Order: sequence, then C-alpha cells, then structure tokens
Amino acid sequence: MLNNATFALTCDLIRLRSVTPDDATCQDIIKSRLAPLGFVFTDIVSGPDDFRVTNLWAIRKGAATQPKTFVFAGHTDVVPTGPLEKWHSDPFEPTVRDGLLYGRGAADMKASIAGFVTSIEQFLHAHPNPQHSIALLITSDEEGPANDGTVKVVEWLKERGQMLDWCIVGEPTSLETFGDMMKNGRRGTMSGRLTIKGKQGHIAYPQRAKNPIHLFAPALNELVATVWDEDNEYFPPTSWQVSNIHAGTGASNIIPGECVVDFNFRFSTASTAEGLQQRVHAILDKHALDYALDWVIGGQPFLTPAGELSDAISHAVNAVAGKNPELSTTGGTSDGRFIATICPQVIEFGPVGKTIHQIDECVAVADLQPLADVYAGVLRQLIA
Repeated sequence: MLNNATFALTCDLIRLRSVTPDDATCQDIIKSRLAPLGFVFTDIVSGPDDFRVTNLWAIRKGAATQPKTFVFAGHTDVVPTGPLEKWHSDPFEPTVRDGLLYGRGAADMKASIAGFVTSIEQFLHAHPNPQHSIALLITSDEEGPANDGTVKVVEWLKERGQMLDWCIVGEPTSLETFGDMMKNGRRGTMSGRLTIKGKQGHIAYPQRAKNPIHLFAPALNELVATVWDEDNEYFPPTSWQVSNIHAGTGASNIIPGECVVDFNFRFSTASTAEGLQQRVHAILDKHALDYALDWVIGGQPFLTPAGELSDAISHAVNAVAGKNPELSTTGGTSDGRFIATICPQVIEFGPVGKTIHQIDECVAVADLQPLADVYAGVLRQLIA
C-alpha cells in the first residue's frame, strides 16, 4: 500500500509548506504530471503584492465535436499548523503511524489533489481518447479570504463563455468511514454588524440616558424566535445566531452609548439574502431603534439535486468501497458556491475529514488509492 501512486503524490504535496496563499510549487507538480497527457495550462495570478494567489486552469479537450467538460476542483493551500510542539511529528514531513498518514493538509485536501492526478493518469491509460474534456481548477486561496481564488477563475471562464457540465470538489466529505457521505450543496452564509445607538450616561441616572442594550432586548427576542423558513428535502431550516455583543466602556457605573451586535445567517435555497435582510430591517424598524446595519454576504447557497453526477459517484463508491454515500448539505461553505454559477452539477467528495484543521491532521493510508479509484470510476461513467 505504501508504494501506491496516490500515497506517494500525497506525501510529495504535504512536504510543500503551502500555507495560504502560498502554493509552494504544488501546482508545478500537478502540471509536470499532466503535461505528458496532453493538458493545456493557464495560470491566473491574482491579489495584492502581499497576498499573491496562484490559480491553475488545466484542460484536455475531448474527441467529440462538442465535448462536455468534467472538472476536478480543489485547493493546494492549507491552514497554519498551530503550535509545532503539540504535533507528534513535523507537520510538513509526511509520517505514517498505525496506518494513518500525518501532515498538514493530509485530509484537507492534498489527498484529493493527488487522487485527481492519479485517477486521470489511470483513466487515460485505459481510455486514451475520451469523448469529453477533463479539466482541473486549482487555487491557493480557499482557506483564506477566497477573494482571489476560485472566484477569479470562474470569472475568467465566464468571460470566455466556458460553461462546465460536471464538477467534483475534493473536500473531505466522508464522515466516519471512507465513502459514507458526499455533499450536494451548501448553505449560504451572511453576516451582519448591527450598531444600536443610545445615549451614554451615569448609571445612577438612567432617565438621563438611553441604554442601547435594553432598547435592543425586545428586538433580539423577536429575532431569536423568528422562523425564517422551513426545512426541505436537502436543507435544514435557515438559522440566525449572534456571535458577539459589545457595549460599555469597561466601567461599572456608565450606561453605554452604543451596542454593537455581530450575527450570522446560515441560509438554504428556501430563502434569499435580500429577503432575509428585508425581514431583519422590518423587525428593527418595528421596535423603533436608531441603528446602522452593515451586511456581508460570504456565500450564496447552492444545490445539485440527485441526478447524473451523484449517481455516478454513488456507483463508483459502491464498486470500490461497497457503500452508498449519503447526500448531505451540512457544514460551512466551499468553493462549490462559485463553481455552481457556471456548472449545473457540483458535488463534493473526498476522504474522512475528522482531523481537518487540527493538530496531527491525518488521513488513512488505506483510503488513498480507493479515493483515486472512485474518481477514475466517475470519469469512466461520464466522459469515456
């Protein structure tokens, strides 16, 4: 098992210290493996000088007159290691212990990147002239702000009229064991910073002041109690949560002059960002608050209903691992939200993600080649 191609390439990638936004030549390794197979590459560098992001678009055209396009999408960047002394081995020196491969990015998502490459090699060896196109969309800005990563490649593709037909994002979606889950969508995320204005004063003379915390309390109660939408076949109900409340000077005898509240929506396709904003404003206006509210939409929800791509992944997983993966939309956001704007079928599938972003991140060695085999199986079904 330690000699398989996917294991070896995963190790090569882990050794590269590609902390966001530094690709650390990971994409050069990808290109060196795919160039002999007929891929054409476009490098898209974006971002300010102190945060340069490297993006790669690689494509091999299919033989059909009007070929469809299948894309593997992922990221070479990893999160910081955290305290090095807490790791049981160097996070950038791949280490196997008890059947697990340890290293930063092992599960998120260098194993998947390696699986993309070796599955393509495996597939093209058996099917050297496929009907449809194979592409990779790789970024070094997924774990960071994501302002100059996949979104920039998608904009570039839109400008050229390039639409995609199927996309697998290599996020570590397996929950407990390899192949038990894939993600066919994600909720949107939208944050608000609400400033309620009051009047500062001495706490012994409340009649001379306006306490913004007290003023906000009835509206807060209503916001907490609001049912924003109902769940549906794929998504839980939209949730609204306060993450921070700030008020006061630190002194115990001063009524604060303002209160700042940070909150977040995780919303499904049953709601829109604009509709949720309007409802929040209506509640605040109802309570006659003097306020300012700034919004940041971190990502729109996306959904791929069960169909051709999810069926192909399920069939491949069943053939390799004997499982039928559950469809899920749980978790945070992913770059799938950008790709879904030019691709009708976007599914995330990858290794077990229990240790992602943790100290001693790892992936099971025994899952690496099956991961590549699943990806190759999907290619056989869709583009051969």
